[in-house]
Amino acid sequence: MVFSGEIQLGSIMIWTGAVFDFLDGFAARMLNKFSSIGKDLDSLADLVTFCFLPGSILFVLIDKVSEHNWLPFFGFLLVLFGALRLARFNNDTRQSENFYGLPVPASGIFVSGFPFISTLGDSGFYGLLTNQYILAGIAVVLSGMMISNVKLMSLKFKDASLKANWSRYVLIIISLLLLILFEPVALPLIIILYVVLSAALNFIK
Repeated sequence: MVFSGEIQLGSIMIWTGAVFDFLDGFAARMLNKFSSIGKDLDSLADLVTFCFLPGSILFVLIDKVSEHNWLPFFGFLLVLFGALRLARFNNDTRQSENFYGLPVPASGIFVSGFPFISTLGDSGFYGLLTNQYILAGIAVVLSGMMISNVKLMSLKFKDASLKANWSRYVLIIISLLLLILFEPVALPLIIILYVVLSAALNFIK
């Protein structure tokens, strides 16, 4: 559907996948059912939902505005580097408390806001997404972030205490406000906020 031009539907599928990605982990913890096969299948699903699908959206967006036949394929850098990110995550014991590198769901959700920015008309945000090199650059930056060693906070709650989770609550509250104000267009801003807030926490600590 994305390759036939239904890129907003592609974004909706990314969000749907994100809901199920949360639910399968929740169900596994609730039922205390874990396996190495389940972990690998989860990563495979993540690769499709948060790497190939957003990569396809970027491909279509770049293809619309680019005179270069090769440039749209920059979108699929998300697949290559996302696969590397997922493989490293599955074998990195450091990432139980924090993430090192941008999680693939965050990368996919970042891209999922792009199809709705076109509804803003001739605004500055829309202008960014009609520039072929900026779109290709976004693919490069997201790919680099996924395999970086940048320390980012995990969004998993071990308890509901304010002291232990204040940064997560701040992120959730501001994100909700942004979604109310800007709807799906806010999604790239929310991911940027997540990275900036994590960097601020690293500086404070």
